[in-house]
Amino acid sequence: MASADQLKALVRSHIERDDGKFFSVAMQVAAHEAKVGHGKLAVELREIIDAAKIRTLSVVSTPAVTLARPRGEVAALLQVSHPEHRLADMVLAQGIHEQLRRILKEQAMFARIREHGLSPRRKLLLVGPPGTGKTMTASVLAGELGLPLFLVRLDALITKFMGETAAKLRQVFDAITEVRGVYFFDEFDAIGSQRGLGNDVGEIRRVLNSFLQMIEQDHSNSLIVAATNHPEILDYALFRRFDDVIEYHLPTADQAVDLIRSRMGHFLPKPFPLKSVMSKVEGLSYAEIRRAVDEAIKEALMHDESRVKSEALGNALLERSQLNKRITNRELSKNAGATSQ
Repeated sequence: MASADQLKALVRSHIERDDGKFFSVAMQVAAHEAKVGHGKLAVELREIIDAAKIRTLSVVSTPAVTLARPRGEVAALLQVSHPEHRLADMVLAQGIHEQLRRILKEQAMFARIREHGLSPRRKLLLVGPPGTGKTMTASVLAGELGLPLFLVRLDALITKFMGETAAKLRQVFDAITEVRGVYFFDEFDAIGSQRGLGNDVGEIRRVLNSFLQMIEQDHSNSLIVAATNHPEILDYALFRRFDDVIEYHLPTADQAVDLIRSRMGHFLPKPFPLKSVMSKVEGLSYAEIRRAVDEAIKEALMHDESRVKSEALGNALLERSQLNKRITNRELSKNAGATSQ
């Protein structure tokens, strides 16, 4: 148990409302319990401390949700939200659902796993095309676990000054240790690209090396989620730093139909134009399908209709498909031009 000096320090810091000192002493008590073999108690103390830290962060209230917000210099590096999404909200391949369920189950049994000297999965790399559910996954993990979601702002993290980006990255990992949450590195290839690439610059190499060291040394209770559309350019050393690599793909026709039915709700056309829909969803991402469905619903609302017309749904999907093809052709032309140079 806590020593006499620690008990006095806890009482004194509470009376003086010195949260920093209180948390510091409380963590010392947790560390002592871990050393003497009280692993379960140590984990429970750390979880209580983490929850208290979140509550004592400055708070901004909105009509729907109360959000924890980091303070000081790290506030410019992290954008915080408190999602309410659930795994049931997502339409994904069965294999991905099973991987996410396992991660959530291990997090739910966090203390029991740690008691045996093991670590639950909490460092995740999500790879796949845009709009396939990577960002939504980070929100779902936070929503299911009741944790804040911290989006790491790469625009504020990466600078042109030598050493500054690595120093800012250190602040992010300090926050990961101090406040339990889901920390999301989107477009991760911006800092994780291979060190041998021809267009690589020294500063990015240093940042990648720093990230590799920090994620290797991280033993916090937070989840670290990185996402990229370009896994082929990631440095090979990164992959073994993550507990799980989850690969996302464009939806099959059946998955697309499931998403449309779920998204439409009571606006679903009757009869449902199954063949017509399946012929138009090929190549579309989950995000593009959701946008098409939303457009069709808005069209129904503007015409004071209780259901979406089959023709309106088909047109919305066709517009998205045509837009997707134009964007793809531009990208191919751009890449072909770059290769020829």
